[in-house]
Amino acid sequence: MAYWLMKSEPDAFSIDDLKRDGQTHWDGIRNYQARNYMREMQVGDAVLFYHSNCRPPGIVGTMKVIKTVYPDHTAFDPKDPHFDPKSNANQPRWEMVDLAYVSTFPKMLSLAQLRLEPALSTMFILRKGNRLSITPVTKEEWQVIFRLLESVG
Repeated sequence: MAYWLMKSEPDAFSIDDLKRDGQTHWDGIRNYQARNYMREMQVGDAVLFYHSNCRPPGIVGTMKVIKTVYPDHTAFDPKDPHFDPKSNANQPRWEMVDLAYVSTFPKMLSLAQLRLEPALSTMFILRKGNRLSITPVTKEEWQVIFRLLESVG
């Protein structure tokens, strides 16, 4: 099993939206490296849900991969904000995965809190200049996140 972190702006799609719906397809990824990370995902992989572009940003819960990559249909729809005229159904450029809700944290682990933890110093989300919406997380980082969660409980 692999571990991941996926960002979403809470006013676009939040952990509460995922909890309400139970599952979702993660569409609209328009960065090649983030897309390539999705290609590595397997059913059962664990994912941290990160609220971005808000005050404060941070990890708010977990989800799991329930379907591996398949073409992102939003790229083919001219009316969709994620439309890409260079992508088509015969040669899709963009893909998505399906995710299921697992849990909401009792309290957000903010970006500032994550930065204070030395064991997370190499975590992708904390690297200077990192703007990727999907990043891998090591098993050790996953465990540290859950230890931090217990301490802020």
